[in-house]
Amino acid sequence: QVPLVESGGGLVQAGDSLRLSCAASGRTFSTYGVGWFRQAPGKGREFVAAVSWTGSTTYYANSVKGRFTISRDNAENTVNLQMNSLKPEDTAVYYCAAGFRSMGRAAERYDYWGQGTQVTVSS
Repeated sequence: QVPLVESGGGLVQAGDSLRLSCAASGRTFSTYGVGWFRQAPGKGREFVAAVSWTGSTTYYANSVKGRFTISRDNAENTVNLQMNSLKPEDTAVYYCAAGFRSMGRAAERYDYWGQGTQVTVSS
């Protein structure tokens, strides 16, 4: 098991920034790829960004590329998602997910999921 806890969500205005954090417990977190997904009301889950277990490889959805940055600190067992230039369409519940030596854009790549953190961007 890899319990994951997201934090950092909130209510901001368009153009503002937020940094989400995904904290994991366990000594093997450095062997897990981590992805961020989001789900807006009435919509399906959407891939946002992912980072490999070493941190050397990252993927982004086209909708966030250039605005969001994913990074990880394996010493601290955390993965961060820096979100800049936020738009109202970024409003969603954001989830982090971890997969053993796995990463990618598909949710099926990940075995463990957090409970999510709400991000609301007002216009």
